Amino acid sequence: MADEPLVLGIETSCDETGVGIVRGTTLLADAIASSVDEHARFGGVVPEVASRAHLEAMVPTIERALTEAGVTAGDLDGIAVTAGPGLAGALLVGVSAAKAYAYALGKPLYGVNHLASHICVDQLEHGPLPEPTMALLVSGGHSSLLLAPDITADVRPMGATIDDAAGEAFDKIARVLDLGFPGGPVIDRLAREGDPEAIAFPRGLTGPRDPAYDFSFSGLKTAVARWIEAKRHAGEDVPVRDVAASFQEAVVDVLTRKAVRACKDEGVDHLMIGGGVAANSRLRAMAEERCERAGIRLRVPRPKLCTDNGAMVAALGAEMVARNRPASDWELSADSSLPVTDPHVPGRPHPGRVHDHGHVHDHDHVHEISKDNLYS
Repeated sequence: MADEPLVLGIETSCDETGVGIVRGTTLLADAIASSVDEHARFGGVVPEVASRAHLEAMVPTIERALTEAGVTAGDLDGIAVTAGPGLAGALLVGVSAAKAYAYALGKPLYGVNHLASHICVDQLEHGPLPEPTMALLVSGGHSSLLLAPDITADVRPMGATIDDAAGEAFDKIARVLDLGFPGGPVIDRLAREGDPEAIAFPRGLTGPRDPAYDFSFSGLKTAVARWIEAKRHAGEDVPVRDVAASFQEAVVDVLTRKAVRACKDEGVDHLMIGGGVAANSRLRAMAEERCERAGIRLRVPRPKLCTDNGAMVAALGAEMVARNRPASDWELSADSSLPVTDPHVPGRPHPGRVHDHGHVHDHDHVHEISKDNLYS
């Protein structure tokens, strides 16, 4: 609807330059420029390479998103940007760009949390989030169980990884198997041709005295690496497909088991799964099976919305505007360790700034910068 907030979101927490535009809960554009190929030869993301790639891609990606959405920068009701967590240098590129656009256009600026954005993106696929929402977020940097009574103001950590994140474990095992980077997609593909019960790899933190909702994948990673090393030392062929399937099964078994348990314990009848690893086909299948048996409704966005993207940032920004949450101020900075309990970074009121239907007016400064200046 035309009266719903039109928000542009910028995501630069890692190696994806993402720019999304949403109107309310409707996705209008999702433009992405990835630097993953530039990191592949290093076997992982190099922060300085990612930052430089964001600098080069930022303006073209924003212009592509505006064209795709069929809107102009002046039509926007707000600019949202990932303020953290993530790689400090990469975050700074996005925050700086968002501040420049918001200031020049006279629009409110919203620094939002990367993890909360991963939850909010599901609104673009399945409609408004239930309150509270139970979310399992799994990516290269995070494995978290979160309870969100209000995605814009109240996100509560239930559990998190105490060492390697799930996606990080996928990348490391792929490296041991000489499968390249990133490891998640190739392991998922090979696992479909393997036997998930071929090798009994351990399930971390699943004992009766272990934390109910925390995760640990370091021990699993070590067990898989040693199993492969023993095979090679003995001069035997490594059954790559069976290793991939058995390793993947161990990861998704723990993730889904704890997520369903959290839903039952908290009396929440639905589960949302997000983050890059949520694109994994076995995770989706096992979650669906276990949720169905437990009477829990499963919400998982399509794979493109699970990986880092600007649409998720725009979705949370639009929700901030719709709920009249306070905008960030021009002192907004990147916070590489921004806690998930801070869904966004509100600013302090500034003299002369007036919020009016989603616009910001700083009568001393904003009029000095025009849209033409922004692109010059």
